[in-house]
Amino acid sequence: MTRVRAALIHSGFSAAIAIVAVFIVFQVWYPAPLHRAVGVTEIFLMLVGIDVVLGPLMTLVVYKPHKKTLKFDLATIIILQIAAFGYGIWIVAEGRPVWLVYNADRFDLVQAYQVDTRNLDEATEAYRSLPWRGPRWVAAIRPEDAGKRNKLLMESLVAGVDLPHHPEYFHPISVAAESIKTHAKSIDTLALYNEEAAVEHVKRKWPGADAYLPMMAKVRPLSVLVNSSTSKVVVIVDLAPWD
Repeated sequence: MTRVRAALIHSGFSAAIAIVAVFIVFQVWYPAPLHRAVGVTEIFLMLVGIDVVLGPLMTLVVYKPHKKTLKFDLATIIILQIAAFGYGIWIVAEGRPVWLVYNADRFDLVQAYQVDTRNLDEATEAYRSLPWRGPRWVAAIRPEDAGKRNKLLMESLVAGVDLPHHPEYFHPISVAAESIKTHAKSIDTLALYNEEAAVEHVKRKWPGADAYLPMMAKVRPLSVLVNSSTSKVVVIVDLAPWD
């Protein structure tokens, strides 16, 4: 086998793995437009690009037929490549959106590493484990107990850990139907903060949506389109919910 052919084979395997990873990341863990909201796109594509290029390039450099240490060299390259790629995937997995939380008058996008796991045993069974098949919609309801409320307030001020990060206060999103109906704004309001053509496109594409609520996220806020009559979530769109 020639050096170039060995590098091409290595490149083919690397590309196949990268394609699978891209599908998992952008179709399952970070479905559009959530990947923009948390800023994972550039980081992940850079990781994939480096991994797909450097591994085969190293093979191209070290591959020499009948070389005594060839197996060791190739094994070392593959192990290093797997380790680097695995670490990158782990970082991306830790940042995946897991809960889309209705909180008082808006939604919050909560990533895996942001979840407070200290009191998971107090959470309903459905919310004790973090989802791997994409984020789930829930509603967070503040506790009636004054002590717990004060604790939440202090954690929010000191550590930035607020109500949406506590699964023990999660409920099905249906319990927030009346609140969603009360706080949702007309979809036409989005034209104040976005290009009118973009808003009209969204209205034509999702005619069942006539109102929206903001969604807070790490990098950029999004808009959650809802049906004001049913309080049902229709879709998340990459439109600014405010200036």
